[in-house]
Amino acid sequence: MSENKIITPRKLSGFMELLPEKQVIFDYYMDRIKKVFLDNSFLPLDTPILEYSEILLAKSGGEVDKEVYRMQKGENDICMRYDLTVPLARFISMEKDKLTFPFKRFQIGKVFRGEKPQKGRFRELYQCDADIVGQDNLPLPADAECIRLIFEVFKAIEIEDILVQISNRNILFGLCEALGYQDKTSQILIILDKIHKIGKENTLATLVDLGVKEKDAQKLIDITTLSGKFDKALEKIEDICSNQIYQQGISELKELNTYLKAYNLDENKYQLDLSIIRGHNYYTGTVFETIMPSHSEFGAICAGGRYDNLTSYFSTSQMQGVGISVGLTRLFDLLDKNDLLTKNVKNNLKVEIIPLGNTISECLKMEAYLKENGIVCQTNYTSSSFKSKMKQANKIGVPYVIIIGEEEVEKQTFAFKDMVTGNQQMLSKAQICEQLAKI
Repeated sequence: MSENKIITPRKLSGFMELLPEKQVIFDYYMDRIKKVFLDNSFLPLDTPILEYSEILLAKSGGEVDKEVYRMQKGENDICMRYDLTVPLARFISMEKDKLTFPFKRFQIGKVFRGEKPQKGRFRELYQCDADIVGQDNLPLPADAECIRLIFEVFKAIEIEDILVQISNRNILFGLCEALGYQDKTSQILIILDKIHKIGKENTLATLVDLGVKEKDAQKLIDITTLSGKFDKALEKIEDICSNQIYQQGISELKELNTYLKAYNLDENKYQLDLSIIRGHNYYTGTVFETIMPSHSEFGAICAGGRYDNLTSYFSTSQMQGVGISVGLTRLFDLLDKNDLLTKNVKNNLKVEIIPLGNTISECLKMEAYLKENGIVCQTNYTSSSFKSKMKQANKIGVPYVIIIGEEEVEKQTFAFKDMVTGNQQMLSKAQICEQLAKI
């Protein structure tokens, strides 16, 4: 008989897998974000991981096409979703007659990107999205609501160090048209979107190689690198170009600014930054990214914007939308590697019940009684020594221990120990429940 070959356990790169104590913190963040969405009247949605390729790639753009996991199953050409926005557009187009608009939805789920794994980038990641979709039109206060939502999300997960950088793609759309490059706008925006990565000189050279005159390329770079407080930054750019689309962008930014002020957001935590372009072709107007100024090397930790034409591939009805997305897997990884995770998150286990002698049945009765009273607990019924069980309880961080020996069973009073202070009391079942209810 041949021996079974032992397979070395390993996982694919680019996929996060956490130890339970870290998973507890990850789930805490997810739950807090979900609560913010629910508290702001966003409704839950869960779309399939797999979509028809013609749906998912309808308006993705060349850069995204390279990243998708695409496969053939029988006669079906399918892809794994790379974001949650295109599936949203497909869902709304199919179900619009059953929905009430503006439709506010959130979705927290995994997306998949077949890119090369590297620091801060994953092939499988959780995204937390919230979107507002209007039928026929969606007024700009929706854009402001999404930006306000960003403030609430990061407050909920205890990250106060944020800066929301806001722009409007109509500024560059209009300037490209005014300069005579409307047929190259998409390519120009892809290049300008990388300006902070490749630098001004390389951006200039790349634009010139594309066929943009050097003076025009410089003008595009100058406006793209402008940032600052909304009012002052707008003053610098509002008269640069008279193009109708450009001026529409100016008007939208001015209006958006009035709503952000109405929400009384901290003006030190948001600014106008025209280098924010966003890579996806479906963004049309307002776009924004959120960074942590003290850790600018993290890049964007939240992003989003307005998409006025996304459903045009799936429906004759015009539906405008705006949304935000937090890449939770990437954010968690960055916080973890920089020792910035929330420290006070524990699992729900409140009590460990430890038998002393042959009392496991009595311990299980205690466990059942406590659970009936809403207390999260467990019995350590392993064969290890009493000393080892106490060490294990301390290691997992359980705050209280109940010790049940034969004498305790006879008297129906049990040793109730506070693992933090070391205090121990002899209490009845009812008294233990009463004590735990106060905590």
